[in-house]
Amino acid sequence: MSRVSTIRRETAETQIELTLQLDGTGQATVATGIGFFDHMLTHLAKHGLFDLGVKCQGDLHIDAHHTVEDVGICFGKAMLQALGTKAGVRRYGDATVPMDEALVTAAVDLSGRPYLVWNAEFPTELLGEFSSQLAEEFWRAVSSAGLLTLHVVLLHGRNTHHIVETIFKACARALRAAVELDPRALGVPSTKGVL
Repeated sequence: MSRVSTIRRETAETQIELTLQLDGTGQATVATGIGFFDHMLTHLAKHGLFDLGVKCQGDLHIDAHHTVEDVGICFGKAMLQALGTKAGVRRYGDATVPMDEALVTAAVDLSGRPYLVWNAEFPTELLGEFSSQLAEEFWRAVSSAGLLTLHVVLLHGRNTHHIVETIFKACARALRAAVELDPRALGVPSTKGVL
């Protein structure tokens, strides 16, 4: 079963083409025009073991918000499409990841119900051209478009770069665990029969 998807989205604010291979090797080819965001998407691919391609042209003359949010929408839709019926997946995943002084826990449920719990604050606003607030917007868009529940909890941290990077790594590893195929699972992991 090939768990690959391609999403194309074009609005007055962004033009995006995103490809996702859930059972990849962590390869990333990303170009959003936002250096720090490209760095985070590369971490998402590497630590999720996803092969990820992102081409985005956005209205960066305004700011980075539309680009980051719309890439999140596309990533969530691509994940949902690649999962198909979700038969055989583990469904749940969690990870606690350290990076120097920062420590983040992320937990995900491929429930079919979008919900984000975000418990993270940042000491500073900007990382290059990237507003640290956009990390939450990205993961909210992923949760909403991907129909998944995601909890992100910053346990401690002082450096904004470290905190945001650790969030992306923890979410990637939680998603990697959740989408993994369980050889013992025969169907959809829900008593409802659907997710």
